[in-house]
Amino acid sequence: MGEPKTRPTAVPVETFIDSLASEQVRDDCRALVRMMQKATGCQPEMWGSSIVGFGRYRWTGASGKKTEWMITAFSPRKANLTIYLWPQFDGKNALLEKLGKHSCGAGCLYIKRLSDVHAPTLQKLITQSVKTARSKEARE
Repeated sequence: MGEPKTRPTAVPVETFIDSLASEQVRDDCRALVRMMQKATGCQPEMWGSSIVGFGRYRWTGASGKKTEWMITAFSPRKANLTIYLWPQFDGKNALLEKLGKHSCGAGCLYIKRLSDVHAPTLQKLITQSVKTARSKEARE
C-alpha cells in the first residue's frame, strides 16, 4: 500500500479560498478558518487540492502503519461545506440537535451555508471534536 493521496501541500490556504467561485462560500470558508484556528491554535494548511486542515496527529491503521492526519478540517464541496470532525465524542448528539440545518456522515458534518446553522454551537462541536482527537492521540 502506497502513501495516502491526501497529504499537506505548499498551496497557500488563502489562494485556494480566493479561487472559489462563490463569494458566500469564500466568506463561509474564512469564517470556518477562524473557528478552527480558535479550536486548535493551529494555522490552516492545504491537504490535497481541496481540504483545509488544522493541526496534525498520528494514528495507527489496521495494518499497524502510522499515518499523519489533520485534527480537524473542512472542504467546500459542490453540494455543501464538509466539516471533518471526530466520529464520536461526549455531547456530540446534543450539540447536533441544536445546530440547525445539516446532515452527517461517520466523521463528516454537511451544511449548505454557515447561515443555516447556529455558529456558537458549531464552534462548540469543533472545539469538543478537537479535544477528543487530542486526548485519543495522547493515548497512542
